[in-house]
Amino acid sequence: MPTAKVAVTMDEELLKKLDRQVREGRFPNRSRAIQDAVEEKLTRLDRTRLIRESAKLDPAYEQKMADEGLAEDFREWPEY
Repeated sequence: MPTAKVAVTMDEELLKKLDRQVREGRFPNRSRAIQDAVEEKLTRLDRTRLIRESAKLDPAYEQKMADEGLAEDFREWPEY
């Protein structure tokens, strides 16, 4: 995958923690640690967005729609 160089400004204490993780071998370098952290955070945000949107659904209405769809599907199936 192609990569792009970016500049990041962060709190010095956070940078010390990041460097400690690199020294302990958890990450090969700062760039990889930051890339993994951003990817993990974005994935988590996508999941929580799906959860929030799903919570807006009315379960009774969704069940009714699913049942109607199943009834139509059954009529289209051939008899065996």
